[in-house]
Amino acid sequence: MSTDTGTDWRGIGGDDDEADVVSTSTGLRLQRRARALVADLVRPHRPAVVLAIVLLVAENALMLAGPLLVATTIDTGVPAALRGELGPLAWAIGGYAATGLGAAALRAAFLALSGRIGQDLLLEVRRRVFAHGQRLSLDFHESYTSGRLISRLTSDLDSLNDLLEKGLDGLLGAMLSLVGITVLLIWLDPLLAGIVLVGFVPLVALTRWFQRRSRASYRRTRTTVARLIVHLVESMNGIRAVQAFRRERRSEQIMHGLSSAYRDANADAFRTVAWYVGWLRLVGNVTLALVLLVGGLRVVGGSLELGALTAFLLYLRRFYDPLDDLAQFFNAYQSAAAALEKIASVLDTPAGVPEPLRPTALPVPVKGALDFDRVRFAYSRSAEREILPEFSLRVPAGQTVALVGATGAGKSTLAKLAARFYDPTAGAVRLDGVDLRDVSDDDLRAALVMITQEAFLFSGSVADNVAMGRPSASRAEIVAAVEAVGAREFVEALPDRFDTDVRKRGGRLSAGQRQLVSLARVVLADPAVVLLDEATSSLDVPSERAVQAALETVLAGRTALIIAHRLSTVLIADRVLVMADGVVVQDGSPEELLGRGGEFADLHAAWRASLA
Repeated sequence: MSTDTGTDWRGIGGDDDEADVVSTSTGLRLQRRARALVADLVRPHRPAVVLAIVLLVAENALMLAGPLLVATTIDTGVPAALRGELGPLAWAIGGYAATGLGAAALRAAFLALSGRIGQDLLLEVRRRVFAHGQRLSLDFHESYTSGRLISRLTSDLDSLNDLLEKGLDGLLGAMLSLVGITVLLIWLDPLLAGIVLVGFVPLVALTRWFQRRSRASYRRTRTTVARLIVHLVESMNGIRAVQAFRRERRSEQIMHGLSSAYRDANADAFRTVAWYVGWLRLVGNVTLALVLLVGGLRVVGGSLELGALTAFLLYLRRFYDPLDDLAQFFNAYQSAAAALEKIASVLDTPAGVPEPLRPTALPVPVKGALDFDRVRFAYSRSAEREILPEFSLRVPAGQTVALVGATGAGKSTLAKLAARFYDPTAGAVRLDGVDLRDVSDDDLRAALVMITQEAFLFSGSVADNVAMGRPSASRAEIVAAVEAVGAREFVEALPDRFDTDVRKRGGRLSAGQRQLVSLARVVLADPAVVLLDEATSSLDVPSERAVQAALETVLAGRTALIIAHRLSTVLIADRVLVMADGVVVQDGSPEELLGRGGEFADLHAAWRASLA
C-alpha cells in the first residue's frame, strides 16, 4: 500500500516472515506449525478439556429437551388441563423449568473451567515465547526487532484470548447443537427437515468461502499491526534522535501510513464477516418462511400437530443461532490462526548457539586459558567475506590481551565468539581445553563475563543491578564489590544509597557511574575470564580515569580480552594484538610494539596527538 508521499508501506519493517502474501507451501507449513503448537499446549490439559466437553454435551442435551417439552405442553398438557387433568401440564412445565436450571448450572461450570484452561494456555504461550526469545542468538534479535516480539506477546496473544473465549463454546457447542437439532428436526417431520437441509447446502459453500477469505485478511492484519508496533517502539526508543533531527513529521507520516494499512486490513476482515453473516441471515429467514408456509398448510390440513410445528420452529431458530456462533468463532479463529502462525514461527526458530545435550564440565577451579583454534567465521552462510578467514590465538590463563585495529578488523567478533554469542563456522574456541560448544550455559556464564560500552542497567536498585553478578550475594558482599571498584562514594551520595532506583536503562546515573556498577557486577561474579568491548569509549576523561582505576582491580588475576580504541585502556594490557581484516599483523607487549614501530606505534602517536 502506498501513500501520496511515495512510501511503500509494505516494505517498512517487513521480511519474508511478515509478508502480506504467502505462497501455498509456506501457508501450509505455517498452518502445520500452528496445529502442532496447539496440540502441544493442550496435551497437559486433556483431562480438563474432556471434562469441559462433557459439561458442554450435558448442557446441550438439556437445552434440546426444551422445545420437546413445549410441544408436549401444547399437544398434551393443555388439552388435558381443559379436561380438568392438571398433572400432564404440571409435569411438562416442571420439566421445562428443571432443564432450564440444569442447563444454567452446567453453563456456569463450563465457562469457569474453559476460562481457566484458556488462561493456563495463554500463560504457557507467553512463557515459551519469552524464554525462547532469550535463548535466540544476537543475529536473530538484530534482524527480528523488539517491536515484532512485543507484537507476538501482545496483539497476537489478544487474538488467542478472543479465540479461547469462544473456542469450545463457539465451535463444539455449535456443532453439538447443529447435529442434535438436525436429528430432532428429521424425527419431528422429515418433509420440513428436507426444506431446512436443502437451504443448508448454500451455507456450506458460503462457509468455505468465508474461511479462505478471512484467513488471508487476518494474516494481513497480524502483519500490519506488527509493523505498526515496530515503528512505535523504534520511534519512542529513538526519541532523542527524532527530536534532535526534527523527524517528528516523517515519523507521523510513517505511523499514519501504517495505521491506515491496519485500518484497511481490519475493514476488509469486517466486510468479509458482514457478507457472511448477511447471507447467513438471508438463507435462514427464507428457510423459516418456507417452513412456516408448508407447516401452516399442513396444520390446517390436519397432517401436523400445532405443538410439533411449534417445536420445529423453536428448533429451527436454534438451528441458525449456532451458525451465527460459528461465524463469530471462525472470525476469531482466522485472526488467532494467523497469530499462532507468527508465534509458532518464533518458537520454531532454532537457537543460534544451542545448549549441549551432554555438557562437559569445566576444570575446577577454572583457570581461564582461551584458545582460538583455526577459527573461521562469517555472520551468514551467504556472506561474501569471512570476518575471520582462519584465526588461531592462545591466551594463557591470567594474561590481559588488548585487541586494536580499524573498525571491521574482527576485534568484536572475537569477543562475541569467546562469549559464545556466536559459534564459529569452522574451528573451535576452547576454555581450559574444553570446546565452548560442549560447555553448559550456566558454567560458561559463571566462568566468563562480558562488559560492553552500553553498560546496560535494569530498572531497580543499585544493589539489585550489582547482584546480577551473583543473585545469592549478601548486602555486605554487594557493598564490598562496589567499594572494590571505587564506586561506594557516589552510591552513598544517592538519595536511597544502595536502594536507589536507577530507573530505565540506568538513566539516573551517568555513563561513568553505570560502567562502575557493571564492573562491580564482575567483581561480585568473580569470573575467570573478562571480556571488555569498548568499555571506556563513551566516557569523558574524569569518568575514564575512574573506570581505568577500577579495571586494575577487576582484571587482577583474571584472563582478559580488551577491545578499545582509546589506547589509555590498551596500555594496561600484558600483550597487544593489532588486527586487520581478521588477521593479526602485530603481536607483543605495549612497550615492545611502541619501540618496534609500525601500526601500533602509529595508532599511539595519533592518540597522543588527539590529547594535545
